[in-house]
Amino acid sequence: MRIGEVFLGILTAVGGFVDISELVFGAQAGSRFGFALIWVFAFATIGIMVFGEMSGRVAAIAKQPVFNLMRHRLGLKMGLVTLIASLASNLITCAAEIGGMALVLHLLTGAPVSLLAVASTLALIASVWVLPFKWIERSYGLLGLFMIVFAVAVVAIHPPWAQVASAAIPNIPAGLTSSELLTYAYFVVAIVSAVMFPYETYFYSSGGIEDKWTEKDLGVNRLTTLVGFGLGSLLAISILVSAAQLFGPLHIDPQMPGTVALEAAIPFGKAGLLLALLGMLFAISGAAVETCLANAYSVSQFFGWEWGRYKKPWEAPRFTLAWLAVFVTGLALVLTGIDPLTLVEYAVVFSILVLPLTYLPLLLLAGDRTYMHSHANGPVAKILGWSFYAIIVLAALAALPLFVMTSGGQL
Repeated sequence: MRIGEVFLGILTAVGGFVDISELVFGAQAGSRFGFALIWVFAFATIGIMVFGEMSGRVAAIAKQPVFNLMRHRLGLKMGLVTLIASLASNLITCAAEIGGMALVLHLLTGAPVSLLAVASTLALIASVWVLPFKWIERSYGLLGLFMIVFAVAVVAIHPPWAQVASAAIPNIPAGLTSSELLTYAYFVVAIVSAVMFPYETYFYSSGGIEDKWTEKDLGVNRLTTLVGFGLGSLLAISILVSAAQLFGPLHIDPQMPGTVALEAAIPFGKAGLLLALLGMLFAISGAAVETCLANAYSVSQFFGWEWGRYKKPWEAPRFTLAWLAVFVTGLALVLTGIDPLTLVEYAVVFSILVLPLTYLPLLLLAGDRTYMHSHANGPVAKILGWSFYAIIVLAALAALPLFVMTSGGQL
């Protein structure tokens, strides 16, 4: 087993769970509803593990990344609708990550945010251009592990562990008003969307092909989904628990990354603050790379272009232009002055609307013995896959009305 490949899962998980959206959504969820939303993170984590494992298994056995099979399974018209919606969602998310990087760097340096957004984008472009795929996943995966300071900080503040554990069971807090109940429902849908962002499976399955996975790597695939996504979920839940303990009683709404970083600063002082900011910077950077490459993978696979970071940039010119265009367009959105957190809200809504179309062809192919042979979905994978798919469809139907009725969770 090539244990080094676990870094693919770590990068996907840290960049998927603890990007700019989870930093704020997790902290706001804890501040507003205490421990009550822990179960949503736990539930959605199982979902992304199920679909992540499927996407990796399909990549290893059928050699099919998500958008290559999207066109064949959904047809050209429906596949194109999914592609456009996915590109929009990923682009908005990438812009939010670039803006998030600039905000964190501003806290570290004091330099102007717009200048730091430009510098961040150039650094991201340089890293993707120069580094081979293995080093992209390992570098951002390792550096993002600074985020573990949030898990250590939770232990240091001694939360009521019995209450934390009991919140892993689905619950609705008592005494909520009708508007608070709607906001709670919005957070449930938003967290499911943020944890199960489609770009995670696009990036993960394409990464498995980049790493030339075969049947021998199915064990690595299971390990990366369990360890990587499990770690990401642990960090996101840690942020929620700390916010419930530190911000909730004081009625502080942690809307900015700097406020979230205080979760580590309170128990550990300046050292904790520095580690938190560095962890946030690299986790958000990893998410920016994931979303950018996910868009380039998607459009290249859909139209049959040459793609892959294992090739030199000039050997896959349209793929290279695609990821460069995502970074540049994302930067342009940030430079308009729009709040990165507003971008996050739009990205989450777009994402949940795309999820049903993203995961349907994956479910169909993973269960097709013509392609998967003896590695097609078994009874457990079928039950979990279709159960989560039904829940995703319900969440997609509820997302837009809840977003409108709660003003993006601000009521």
